[in-house]
Amino acid sequence: MSKKKKSVREAALDVIEAVEKNQSYSNLLLNSVIEKNELPQKDIGLLTELTYGTIQRKMTLDYFLAPFLKGKLDHWVRQLLRLSLYQIVYLDRIPDRAVLHEAVEIAKKRGHKGISGLVNGVLRSIQRKGVPSLEEIKDPIERVSIETSHPFWLVKRWADQFGLEKTKEMCEMNLVAPKQTARVNVTKLSRDELIHNLSGEGVEVKPSPVAGEAVQTLRGNLVKTEAYRNGELTIQDESSMLVAHALDLKKDMKVLDACAAPGGKTTHIAELLGGTGEVQALDLHKHKVKLIDENASRLGLANVYTDTLDSRKAGEKFKEGSFDRILVDAPCSGLGVLRRKPDIKYAKKEQDLHSLQKIQLDILSAVAPLLKEGGILVYSTCTVDKNENEGTVRSFLSDHTEFKEFHLKNLPETVQAFTEGNQLQIFPQDFGGDGFYISSFIKTGS
Repeated sequence: MSKKKKSVREAALDVIEAVEKNQSYSNLLLNSVIEKNELPQKDIGLLTELTYGTIQRKMTLDYFLAPFLKGKLDHWVRQLLRLSLYQIVYLDRIPDRAVLHEAVEIAKKRGHKGISGLVNGVLRSIQRKGVPSLEEIKDPIERVSIETSHPFWLVKRWADQFGLEKTKEMCEMNLVAPKQTARVNVTKLSRDELIHNLSGEGVEVKPSPVAGEAVQTLRGNLVKTEAYRNGELTIQDESSMLVAHALDLKKDMKVLDACAAPGGKTTHIAELLGGTGEVQALDLHKHKVKLIDENASRLGLANVYTDTLDSRKAGEKFKEGSFDRILVDAPCSGLGVLRRKPDIKYAKKEQDLHSLQKIQLDILSAVAPLLKEGGILVYSTCTVDKNENEGTVRSFLSDHTEFKEFHLKNLPETVQAFTEGNQLQIFPQDFGGDGFYISSFIKTGS
């Protein structure tokens, strides 16, 4: 007898529970659950929305639930209430009666009659009385924290760095689902040709106003296309695409990508080199290096060479002055990609940011001797934190007087307004891309 498949809401509950219990990444778990349950395409969108939405708004949902709860709840029951309340408050197209019915059925299946009665009672009370007003929160930092579900320490840190208004805009944008964007493999075809090919597959995209080789998805899933399988495109965020341009590449250059997996920037560099020169891509983990190899192979790029190596030991593999360009897309807090990985904001602690800066500086110092005189080093992160970004740059330049600031060149006109000299800080609200930081240095000699 075949095992009955789980409903979309049960599957969503499984992912939400596993994320919180095991500190797992929501995006990876979601893909695994979709494959395991063989969900039809129509259910994948709802599952994604329920999972991400409930995790994204966890703190707000807990604030709404608090007046209706008494005593200690089993972990999964709280998650079920969050999931159900998310639908009631934020998803107009799902009738409340359907939400209540499904919640009670899941509670019966996973618990006992008492629990299903509790779930039913809480949700019906909320239906009658409504949720508490966020206006009751008087402290402005706390209010932004609760209404956008960002930890208090993070909102306070950003408010100190950027002001409360900009912080609020960023926190609100972090609740908006990101659009799917892709990079055209310019070694194979033009952007117009890709748009035409995708249209033939029933996938609708439009040219990106941010980067000349980018498209934005309007309808369909690019990963499922023949164009993707044939290596005509790479899924990549528009902010991330700016990094390869910052390297100011020329044909036949030798480039080191020091923290390369999964290979989005590596393959972009290889494409911009037009198949000439070479890109040496390093990563600490073998399974991640395999991803770079797979991506380069799918895209038909023969100028990518990989190695499993801690980039802090790159000097053991390469001679001084080996490279024309070096990219350090450093391990960071990831606070610029909270729309894609909402669980990060709850897992990170303020002290984590300080330990990360040491790793960032160690990598920069290790690869600095490998750059030729006159060569360009680009440092980038997918965070918006000033200490990880500007603080790291200041420390590096102070310790490495052979490097000078190098004004960012070759960046698309649309992002010039966000550039200051050798630094570019993009916020999620700027054009809907990830929060991202790029800075550039030239090696002038001692």
